[in-house]
Amino acid sequence: MKFADFRTMVDHLAGDVPPEFRDGIVAIEVSPKAVPDPVRGGVYTLGECIPLEWSGNGADLQSRIVLYHGSFAALARPRAGESEWRHEAWDTLAHELRHHLEWRANVGALEAYDWATEQNFARGEGQPFDPVFYRSGEQLAAGVYKVDDDVFIEKNWDGRRGRGDGLEVTWHGGRYRVPMPPGAQPPLFLTLEGLLAPPAGDVVVVVPRRPALWDLWRRRRGVARHVVAVEPIDA
Repeated sequence: MKFADFRTMVDHLAGDVPPEFRDGIVAIEVSPKAVPDPVRGGVYTLGECIPLEWSGNGADLQSRIVLYHGSFAALARPRAGESEWRHEAWDTLAHELRHHLEWRANVGALEAYDWATEQNFARGEGQPFDPVFYRSGEQLAAGVYKVDDDVFIEKNWDGRRGRGDGLEVTWHGGRYRVPMPPGAQPPLFLTLEGLLAPPAGDVVVVVPRRPALWDLWRRRRGVARHVVAVEPIDA
C-alpha cells in the first residue's frame, strides 16, 4: 500500500476511535520511516505513543501517536490486501492508545521519562548530562533502552585489558565490531555509524564505569563521547 493511501486509511480509522479514548491525544500521524527492532532481525516497530505535556498529575497528559508506514511495508506480505493492512493498522493504533492511558495512570514513569528526555537533549547539545539517564527511558530488551528516537545499548568493558578487537554488539539481528577510541576510559558514549539498518535517531553504545569504593573520595570523571564506524561481522 502506498504512503498516501495508508495515511488516508489511518485517518479514517482514527475517526472511528470513541472520543473518551482520544482524550489527550493531540495528533495521530503517519510517518514514512521504517523503525527496525534493535535486537531481532526482520522485526520492526509499527507505532509509538509519545508523551508531550502534562501538569503533574498525569490526568491532563497530552500525547502524539505515530504509525510508521515503512515498518508496515517491511513486514507486509507481497500480495497483502487492504483488509490485512487495515487490520494491522487498527491493532497498532489500539495498542498505542492503551499506552497513552497507561502513561496517564503512572505519574512516576512520566516523571522519569521527562527527565530522561531532558538529559538526552543535553547530550545532543554537548552539555553535561547524567551518564545513566537512558535507564529511565523505555526498556526494549535487556540492556537496551530508547529515549526519543535514540537507542542506547549498554555494554560492560574492562579498560585494564587490551582493546584487541573492541566490543561486539548486535543490531537488528546482525553482529558488529565496535572499535574502542585510543585512550578512552568509561563512562563512554559511542555513537555508531555504518549500521545496515539504522533507526531514525542515534544508536549509542554506552560503556558504564563500574562503581568502586574509591568513588566516595575521588572526583567523578566526565563522560567521553565519540562517533565510531562499526564493522559488520556477519557480512
